[in-house]
Amino acid sequence: MTPQQMWIAYYTMLRNEIVRILRIWSQTILPPVVTSSLYFIVFGAFIGSQISSIDGFSYMQFIVPGLIMMSVITSAYSNTVSTFYFAKWIHTLDEMLVSPMPEWLIILGYVSGGVMRGLIVGVVVLLVSLFFTHLAIFNVFVLVAAILLTSVLFALGGLINGVFAKGFDGISIVPTFVLTPLTYLGGVFYSVHSLPPLWQTVSLFNPILYMVNAFRYGFLGVSDIPLWQCFGVLLLFMAIFLGVLGYLFRRGIGVRN
Repeated sequence: MTPQQMWIAYYTMLRNEIVRILRIWSQTILPPVVTSSLYFIVFGAFIGSQISSIDGFSYMQFIVPGLIMMSVITSAYSNTVSTFYFAKWIHTLDEMLVSPMPEWLIILGYVSGGVMRGLIVGVVVLLVSLFFTHLAIFNVFVLVAAILLTSVLFALGGLINGVFAKGFDGISIVPTFVLTPLTYLGGVFYSVHSLPPLWQTVSLFNPILYMVNAFRYGFLGVSDIPLWQCFGVLLLFMAIFLGVLGYLFRRGIGVRN
């Protein structure tokens, strides 16, 4: 394929994903916004009023970056796992695989769709949070880098899940039993420094902890983890997921059968 043809193919995939996300906004955008709003009310307004400040910020301000990141993670992941499995189910993926499109372009198209949904949901949740508290951006470059890399990472993870899924139940196992627990235990609602030493050590094995802290640093300028470690973990997992996806597509595992 020529560069122009590859751009047309990529643009078509991305446009279709954006149109789909916006067309069924009541399924793709509204649920995480409603869920985050409930968290703002229950944890931020009700419970947060009984909690003293954390690192000089109110409890509501402290949890907002984590709640935004939680919405981004679940949205980016669920978008790629559902759209890729659906493409396998109705065999539209077969048409792309027999086309001149290179495998990396197909991966890029699906991942970009997940990133777009994650970013759209993140922006909407951020706007909703402004009704409950005020936020100031401490470092816009760290903020943008953290949310982009996290969206890409979990879009890749959703694609891997979609490759291995054998049925519609298979696309909900990882989000329910792996992603949700890791997210809730990833420092969204608390500072790791408030945990006993043993659980602080255990928390360091949770990759979501690093993503939440990097994003929180972009907003508030505070982080439980050194910033270089946060981005190091992000880039490491991205490299692993890309390597796994490249191997799966080259071998046709869960893709061509």
